[in-house]
Amino acid sequence: MPADKLFVYEINTWVWLNTLSRKYKKTITLSSVPNTVLDEICRPGIDVVWLMGVWKRSALGRTNALQYKHEYVGALPDITDDDIIGSAYSIGDYRVDERLGGRSGLASFRKRLRERGVRLLLDFVPNHVGKDHRWVHQPDFIIRGKPGDLERRSSDFFAAKMPNGESVVLAHGRDPLFPGWSDTAQLNIFNPELRREVIATLLDIASQCDGVRCDMAMLLMTDIFAGTWRGYVGAPPPVEYWREVIPAVRELHPKFLFIAEVYWNKEYDILQQGFDYAYDKVLYDRIVENDVQKLRQHLLAGIDYQQHMIRFVENHDEPRAYAKLGARRSCPAATLICTLPGATLLHEGQFSGRTVKLPVQISRQPDEKAVRELEAYYLRLLEETRDPIYQQGEWYLFDMRPAWNGNITNFNMLAYGWQHRTSGDYRLIVVNLTEHRSQGRVGLGHWRWLDGKNWRLFNVLDGAEYDRHGGEMTNEGLYIDLDPYESHIFRFEPAPEKRRAKVTT
Repeated sequence: MPADKLFVYEINTWVWLNTLSRKYKKTITLSSVPNTVLDEICRPGIDVVWLMGVWKRSALGRTNALQYKHEYVGALPDITDDDIIGSAYSIGDYRVDERLGGRSGLASFRKRLRERGVRLLLDFVPNHVGKDHRWVHQPDFIIRGKPGDLERRSSDFFAAKMPNGESVVLAHGRDPLFPGWSDTAQLNIFNPELRREVIATLLDIASQCDGVRCDMAMLLMTDIFAGTWRGYVGAPPPVEYWREVIPAVRELHPKFLFIAEVYWNKEYDILQQGFDYAYDKVLYDRIVENDVQKLRQHLLAGIDYQQHMIRFVENHDEPRAYAKLGARRSCPAATLICTLPGATLLHEGQFSGRTVKLPVQISRQPDEKAVRELEAYYLRLLEETRDPIYQQGEWYLFDMRPAWNGNITNFNMLAYGWQHRTSGDYRLIVVNLTEHRSQGRVGLGHWRWLDGKNWRLFNVLDGAEYDRHGGEMTNEGLYIDLDPYESHIFRFEPAPEKRRAKVTT
C-alpha cells in the first residue's frame, strides 16, 4: 500500500521554547506558544510536527552530562550549568516535563496543531532508559552483568543498588559497534513482562499524539539484540519485538504512525516488521559524498520500497546541512529530498541555514543570522510539493544521455519525473549536484504520450518558460544545460496554438 508523502518538521522542544521565551521576554511553554509561531511551523506543506525531547529526562543523566560541559562549549561558548538538562534519550519517565507545560500543555498544543491540519509526533526510545527510570528496579527488565564486568567492560556496565538493598551490575544501553551510553540502562527486550510494560507505555503515548519516531529501532531486531548481548540473555521469544508491539498499539490506534531510525541496511527488514517509514541514511550519505552515480543506483530500488523511506539532509543526530553541504549545494540537496518519493524530514533551523549542531543535552542555542535566500528556496519547494501529483502521481527515474560525443557531464545530473495520467499533469526534475556546469539529454521515451504535441515547460523554481515538441523530447531527448548546483522542476503544459497571420488580397 503506498505511503503518504509526509513532510515531518522536527523541533528540539527545549531549545525552541527557550528561544521563544527569550524573544518574547516571558516564559513560553507548550500551552502558550503564540499563534503566529504556530502558524509559521504549520506553514503549508508541513504535515507532521515532531516535538523531540518532551519526556522527563533522567536526573542521573543530567549529572552525567555535567561532566561533559567542556564538550558543549563548541556549540554554545557561553554555556552555564543551567543550560545542561541531560540527554533527551536518557528517559527518566515517559511523562511530559512540567517545565515544558506537562501533559495538559502537550494536549493543548496538539489540539492547536489539529486545528491547522497538522499531526503530532513524539519520541520513543525502545532500547534503553535512564539509570533512574522505574524499570531499572524491576527484576530482569535490565540486562544483568557478570562478576568482573565492571573491571573488564567498565564502559558497558555500572553498579546499582536495588530497592531491597541488593548490589547488582547492570548494562548500559549500547549498540554493538560502540561502548555503552553512560547515562542509560539497557532494557532486556526478550523479557515478556517488559514487553507488556512497553505496550502499556506506548498506548499511553498514543493517547497523546499521532505517532512516534523510534530511536535506533534496528537494535530491537532479534538477530541484532541476541548478537549484542550473547551470553547475557536467554533464548529469544518466538515473536519479533516490533511484530508484537506495533500490532498491539494499532489494535486501539489503527492510524498511529511508526517511524524507524534505522541503519546498517536494515531498512527493508524493519519495514517488514510494521513500520510506516524508515530513515534513508543511504541517500543522506550519497548526497554528502556527492556521488551522483551511487545516488542513481540507490534510486533504482522499487517504488513500493522508496515510498516508505524518509529522506533528510539533517536532523538532530547529523551536522547542520548548511554547514556540511555549503550554501550552493544545499539547494539541489533540498530539491532531492522534497521531490523524491517517500516522506521528507525537515529540521527546525534548516530553512534559515543554521550551522551549529546542538548536543541533545543542552537547552539553549546561539543566535545565528538567517539566510533568507535559502528560506525562500525551501518555501518554493514546499509550495510546489503540495501539488497532488506528488501524492497521487507515478514516479519514474530517467536516463541522462550525453549532449554530444565526448561530453560526459551528463553523469553529474539526476533526472526523474512524476505523471498524473488522469489530470494529464507532469513534472520533470533535473538536478546538478556538482560544481561543474553540465549538459545532457533526458531520455523521455517512457512518456510517449508527449508525442505529436507542442509543450510549454515552466520551471517552477525561477519562472522561466521553454517551448518544446513532444517528438523531439521522446526520441532525441530533452536537452538540459545546468549551472553548478542548479535544479530545474519543469511543469508540462500544452503550448498555446500559434495564430497564423491573416492574408488579405
